[in-house]
Amino acid sequence: MPLEVPSKTFTRADVAKHNTEDSTWFIIDTVVYDVSDFLDAHPGGEAVLRQVAGTDATVAFYNLHRHEVLQKYSDLAIGTIEGEKQSIITPKLGDLSPVPYAEPLWLTPQFKSPYFNDSHRRLQRAMREFTDLYIAPEALEKERTGELVSQELIDRMSKAGVLHMRMGPGKHLHGVNLLNGAVDGKEFDYFHDMICSQEAVRVACRGFQDGNMAGMVIGLTCVLNFCNHNPELQKKVIEEVFSGKKKICLAITEAFAGSDVAGLRTTATKTPDGKHYIVNGTKKWITNGVFSDYFVVGVNTGKGLSVLLIERGEGVETKPIKTSYSPAAGTTYITFDNVKVPASHLLGEENKGIYVILSNFNHERWTMACATIRYMRLVVEESLKWAHQRLVFGKRLIDQPVIRQKLAKMIALCESHQSWLETVTYQMCNMAYSEQAKHLGGPIALLKMSATRAAHEIADEAVQIWGGRGLTQTGMGRVIENFNRTYKFDAILGGAEEVLGDLGVRQAMKFMPKAVL
Repeated sequence: MPLEVPSKTFTRADVAKHNTEDSTWFIIDTVVYDVSDFLDAHPGGEAVLRQVAGTDATVAFYNLHRHEVLQKYSDLAIGTIEGEKQSIITPKLGDLSPVPYAEPLWLTPQFKSPYFNDSHRRLQRAMREFTDLYIAPEALEKERTGELVSQELIDRMSKAGVLHMRMGPGKHLHGVNLLNGAVDGKEFDYFHDMICSQEAVRVACRGFQDGNMAGMVIGLTCVLNFCNHNPELQKKVIEEVFSGKKKICLAITEAFAGSDVAGLRTTATKTPDGKHYIVNGTKKWITNGVFSDYFVVGVNTGKGLSVLLIERGEGVETKPIKTSYSPAAGTTYITFDNVKVPASHLLGEENKGIYVILSNFNHERWTMACATIRYMRLVVEESLKWAHQRLVFGKRLIDQPVIRQKLAKMIALCESHQSWLETVTYQMCNMAYSEQAKHLGGPIALLKMSATRAAHEIADEAVQIWGGRGLTQTGMGRVIENFNRTYKFDAILGGAEEVLGDLGVRQAMKFMPKAVL
């Protein structure tokens, strides 16, 4: 749809007269703007605007600005050119992008998919509208300032069922109103889960993306699946977290042990009466830890690993860690100093916590693959737009064969990984949880490893296409800069690429027959 502007019309000759000291008009895509009183406020300086006074500044504008700038300063529009129509698309909230490869093929009208039905399409539309309307404005602001996600947004996501959906399929969705009935909780599957993950990524704020309750996605799972022995505690924590009143995070990684979870040094020693554990140790790089009320903690219990649910209280101290993405993520260093934890807060079995941790990894890694692959696609969309509007050496970037080759590589990587993701997701929809742990650990590990390798290639090519703008946190190349600076988080968090690659091959070795050449 075109920009909404006043109905008054002018001729191009009318506009040409307004290039004086007192009156500065110009045209952008047939819309006439009067910036006479905006000259001093223009972030790029007064001279830039005076250079295009009285002219059609469409090409000059789109060489320097994103289209959303016109929406921000729409009050400067005074009319349109008589007999001419706007040609540039202004997307509405929730709209699909018409740019080729900007959407997964299943969302492209000309293509069909066996995996998606009407409920998936309804949820996609509802989730995009919710994201564009409520999440994106806060994400853009908080990514910049480093502030944490607001309670207002958390409450809104809770009421809309968004928090519930992010945990994937399960009984916790039954009877919950999900985005005003976009999907029934009983029919919610892993493709719906994938849609929620991928739509939320489109705001292109990697730090805020993790800060927006990612700790819940990877932490509450353990309570849902391994706290059945203590239903009272389980019910309490689940209700508090889904209501948004309490926050939870997963605390496994230490300075001493990252992907090597067997090397954890945080200890939990039982009291003589067996009623409590005394926990001592530290955790590092814990997402959402600074604002969490509950911590799902990997501990050494002497004869093996165990997992405890620890509530914030005496002896628990958290402090933020600065990383290369926004402090909005709430990345944390945690100290446990003689923390007394009820033995009933054990998740799973004592000394068998490795099974709790490993079963949790599949969904976490799959979710990260969903997000990485969707962010890759966003970079492709931005780069296609930029290549068509940027003029260099008298030509559009897209007219240069070397640029088309880069885009071809980016598109191919994006499409192939989305297809692989959908194949794995279909298996998840048709396997019991125990079967997923047995058969999909390797494929999901390889998918995430390959996706982050693809992200590396796409980030590299995109920055070359965008030049200096791809290294600038604001303006035209904001999305590219954010992706290039932060894609490595997905290559490390949830298991480093090398560890995941090895896991994938080792799992294949388990099923290797005695076949010879």
